[in-house]
Amino acid sequence: MRIGLLTEGGYPYLSGDARLWCDRLVRGLGQHEFDVYALSRSERQRDEGFVELPPQVGRVRTAPLWNAGDDGVAYGRRARRRFAECYGELAAAVCAGNAVMGGTVGSASGDGSLDVADRFGSALYGLAELVRDEGGGLTGALRSETAVRALESACRAPGALRTARGARVPDVLTVADRIERTLRPLSLDWYHEQDGLGSVDLCHATSGGAAALPGLLARHFWGVPLLVTEYGVRLRAHYLDSREESGPVRALLAAFHGRLAAEMYRQAALITPGNTHARRWQERCGADRAKLRTVYPGMEASPFSEVGERADCADPDTLVWVGRIDPDKDLVSLLHAFAAVRKERPNARLRIIGAPVEGPAGAAYRADCKMLAARLFPDEEVGGVRGIGGSPGAPGSSVSFEEIGGPEVPSLAEAYAAGAVVVLSSVVEGFPNSLVEAMFCGRATVSTDVGAVVEVIGGTGLVVPPRNPRALAEACVALLRDPARRALLGAAARARALELFTVEQNIAAFHGIYLEIVSHCPVRRAATDEPLPFAVPAEAHVRARWAESGARDALVSGPRWAVGAAGTVARFEAAGARPGPGPAGTARSEAAGALPESGAAGARLGSGAAGAAAKSGAAGTRPGSGSAGALPGSGAASACPESGAASAGSGAAQAPVPAGKGTR
Repeated sequence: MRIGLLTEGGYPYLSGDARLWCDRLVRGLGQHEFDVYALSRSERQRDEGFVELPPQVGRVRTAPLWNAGDDGVAYGRRARRRFAECYGELAAAVCAGNAVMGGTVGSASGDGSLDVADRFGSALYGLAELVRDEGGGLTGALRSETAVRALESACRAPGALRTARGARVPDVLTVADRIERTLRPLSLDWYHEQDGLGSVDLCHATSGGAAALPGLLARHFWGVPLLVTEYGVRLRAHYLDSREESGPVRALLAAFHGRLAAEMYRQAALITPGNTHARRWQERCGADRAKLRTVYPGMEASPFSEVGERADCADPDTLVWVGRIDPDKDLVSLLHAFAAVRKERPNARLRIIGAPVEGPAGAAYRADCKMLAARLFPDEEVGGVRGIGGSPGAPGSSVSFEEIGGPEVPSLAEAYAAGAVVVLSSVVEGFPNSLVEAMFCGRATVSTDVGAVVEVIGGTGLVVPPRNPRALAEACVALLRDPARRALLGAAARARALELFTVEQNIAAFHGIYLEIVSHCPVRRAATDEPLPFAVPAEAHVRARWAESGARDALVSGPRWAVGAAGTVARFEAAGARPGPGPAGTARSEAAGALPESGAAGARLGSGAAGAAAKSGAAGTRPGSGSAGALPGSGAASACPESGAASAGSGAAQAPVPAGKGTR
């Protein structure tokens, strides 16, 4: 089949989100064709170029989200009126009450949320149809004074969100700009039937938001089924990223992303969250549970196999933290917890191993953590920062800050192998990749209960509340004191990771999901010389006419080859009541509820009702009795199912014998 892979800020670019798992998915499903439709997030990402693409990638089409430019489209009066109506309806749906967290979006509640969801969807597709009918794009229109005034009027309308009513002009301008950025895919020329998304068999959006918009339009215009995969829910990311915004801006953007997510979940054929944590968010935003299929991210286990299989030779008193150094990882709590660990285990050591720091914010946070460590351990030198009583050459520093790729930590696997216990101290986490890597290495872990940590660990490690240095320290000390327990937990963790979180299980899951979706949505491509999968249902190959709807009642208890009560009527048209051609002179068998194999008038065996044993060919007599309904081939007035003839020799079909007259 041909799959349209929809990405935002990731594959096929060299950097960005979802790059690795998309590349593994495409390479692992070589039997399918892929057309990649990618939205880039920055000029730098675009200039970096693509990864090496496998041969199953047929075409790549890209568009920037970072710079729309002026499309130069000047709509006429009728088109402007049409835009004002659609955008006004969209703004009214966004500003309506109970938008996101006050009630489940799109749920069948009495507050009219379904009506609001329908209004949002109709307005969204109305804007897309305007672009298709008029040509050009929507960039200028979405930035116009008409759009800003419509959004401002919606904020002041009766029944609008209470927070939105306090929006000032700068707030309205900010929200209008963010909405325009998200809706930029509406202006793309990706939706043609011959050379666009209308020609694929399935659209697979690798995230929500702008990446899923092309899939929504392909479904709206051409009926292409949509699969949505979210390893991080876009609405949750909005809440985390908009901490610095004003209250009205946060409320309006949350309402917009909530409405868009609800429409995406409503139109998707299936939704694949990456963990239960993301699944709960999706259900909260209106996703139907029947559409949800949890598919864990696939990670390469081979780089960690050597460390995971060899005997544990790490320092038994060393704790290791591996990850990206930023405030969400809460290294402050980790350092305070390690200070408590040192009181119980004076020889303990903490190695903080991070990826190279990017940006001034990351460098500043790293410097703050070094200063804190120097204050907590004043007699030592920590990462080049000397404590209050320390000397420049103080040996055996208890806390070290290192980078992957350095002389002591040449690879990621060696980073996890450096300690006996791996610690995760995050306060915000989605799917903890570093935790899975530690499990591949067979390491015992201590983690905070955030995101999908408990789901990933599954009882193979210790979990403590976030922002609780005392609990974190106690868990670390418990594992440092018990080598046997560490080994047992590490082995169990490795077995669990190899079972659930490998690339192979991820590819197999998506292969089955692709087939499931396409089997319910037959291919619409023009006929070719090769057979198309699922284009014709399997029932079309059965040489018989199926019973009319409602003609067959429920069967009573009994064997499958016997049929229920007399009077149940079903019509099965075949030669001799069995699918397949028969000899000349075949007739239609009308059996009272009979199965195709019975050829009888439809009663249970030995019941005394009108009918006889299957394959006996008799109407109410035992096989071989010599009465009306003789053995097969005798010429009696009842056809044998194997004979393919009705009343061979007499040419007349025998009428059923009434109950109680010669029946048994």
